[in-house]
Formats: sequence, structure tokens, C-alpha cells
Amino acid sequence: MLKTHKPPALVPGSTIAVVAPASSAKPDRIRRGCENLTQLDYRVVEQSAQRNPDGYFSAARKMRQSELQAAFMRPDARGVFCTRGGYGSAELLDGLIAARLKRPKIFCGFSDLTSLHIFLWQKLRWVTFYGPLVAGGFDAGANATGGYDPDTFMCAMTATNSGWSAPLRGETLARGTATGTLLGGCITLIETSLGTPWELNTRGSILLLEDRGVKPYQLDRTLLHLKQAGKFNAVKGIVLGEFPESEPPEGSTVTVADVCKRILGPLRIPIVYGAPVGHTPRPMLTLPLGVSARLHATGEGRLDILEPAVRP
Repeated sequence: MLKTHKPPALVPGSTIAVVAPASSAKPDRIRRGCENLTQLDYRVVEQSAQRNPDGYFSAARKMRQSELQAAFMRPDARGVFCTRGGYGSAELLDGLIAARLKRPKIFCGFSDLTSLHIFLWQKLRWVTFYGPLVAGGFDAGANATGGYDPDTFMCAMTATNSGWSAPLRGETLARGTATGTLLGGCITLIETSLGTPWELNTRGSILLLEDRGVKPYQLDRTLLHLKQAGKFNAVKGIVLGEFPESEPPEGSTVTVADVCKRILGPLRIPIVYGAPVGHTPRPMLTLPLGVSARLHATGEGRLDILEPAVRP
């Protein structure tokens, strides 16, 4: 089994390389996000400021791939942050040269970037960070609607001596306490890892599942697929996001929460629903993936991160 690798912590003056592995973001949102990161006393460098969008991608595949590889190999960068999700990260994975990624970096993003989180964990055992995007969280600012939660961000990026806790601000679907390795992300991208060389191994995990814009029947299909593929076998607990813009179709009263209770309830493990992770209108939590965590499923829920996610 591969050894887990933690990246060096962010400190004042740390360089953050900004990349766009998936879709394009609006330049003014990128600018605001970079400015807010600069105000946190980080040096922000766009890995490639000149991009020519290619359809729904931020640039042609080869450019996005080389930009990403270069950012991970950049000796002065401690962090690699993404501008936006959207679509496109998965097609970069075949061409990434994992053997050349010798030194782990802080990799932060959500949504479509789930594919990269999974790849970096399965291939390299890098601890990564499911959190805000430059133009999807950092642009709005700390504690703002559509922004990010500064407490969990700073704990995740800078705490090198101890663990910490994140209030989940959701609701308990199944009570209990469980300990495991925190893994997961956007459920659609977890599903699309099935059958690939980097398929996510979920055994022994506290599994994070979130998304947006999925009808209840579509989430039902995805959860059923993951269940039939054995991805809930030996999972210790589950943290579910808010699933915004996922209202029932006309004529139906079955909600996303109903679907989660029906399919996940029989697992008889602790489950918290409605946490502000990934796609959320509330200030977004930053959660480290690949570390030991304890889920407390009672009331609004709490997640204890039991070890530092970064090293000095």
C-alpha cells in the first residue's frame, strides 16, 4: 500500500499557481479571486494568463495538460488552485506523468476537479483539499454568499501540529459516530471513475458526496450504480452536500433527501445531509481528502479532522 504524502503548509508569501484544467471562468471573477488570495498574503501566479477557449474547455487539451503538469512540478509553488470546474479535467488524466510528481502540492478545488483529487489519491496518495475555486468561492470572499469559510480553509492549509473540527451545519439522516479516511467529492465524477485505472477505493472511508442540478431520479440512478458497484461496502460514514437546484420534476414530491434516505439508510452507518461543501450558496467548507476523520452524526453534524493535513 502506498504511503500517504502531505504537502507543505501555506505560509505568508507562499506561491500559489493558478490553473484552468476544465472550463473557462470569467476574467473579472478570476481577478477578484486572485486579489482575495493576495490579501491573505500569498503570491498568486497564473500558470498561463493567455488562453484561447476551445469549445466548453478553457483551452485545448494539450495546453491544459502541460499547464497542469508544469504547475505540479513548479519548484516555487506550494499550492495549485483552479479557476473553475465545469468540464474537462478527466481527459487530462491519461497524459499526466505521475512518476514526475515527486513533491506533493496543496491542490484545491471542487466539482469537476474531483477527477484530479481521485487521480492524485489513487496514483500518488497525495492529501488534497476539496474547497473553493479561484472564480468559485475566493472571488466572493470570506463568509460571503457564494464565498468560502475562512476557518476551515486556514486550518486545512496551515495547521501542522494538530487536528481540528468542522461544523457541518446540516441535518442527521442516520445517527452515530464513525472514523475513517475522508474521501470523495462530486458524486457524478466519482461514478465516472468506475472502470478506470484510478477508480476510487472507498473502503474504510468517510465518504463525501455532493453535486448540483441533479433531479432526484438521476441521483437515485447514480447512488444505485455506486451501490451495485460495491462502493458503499465497508464505508464507515457519509457526508452529503446540499444538492442545490435539484428540485423534483413537476408532478413528483420525491426529494433528493428522500432518495438518500431510501438508498443509503439501509447501510446503517452515520449520515449527515446538507453540509455546505462543494456546490453550496453558503460559505464553502474546505475539507482535506486522504486524512483520518471522525464523523459525528447528531444534530447538525460535525467532522473532526484527526490529524494535520499539511506538514511544516
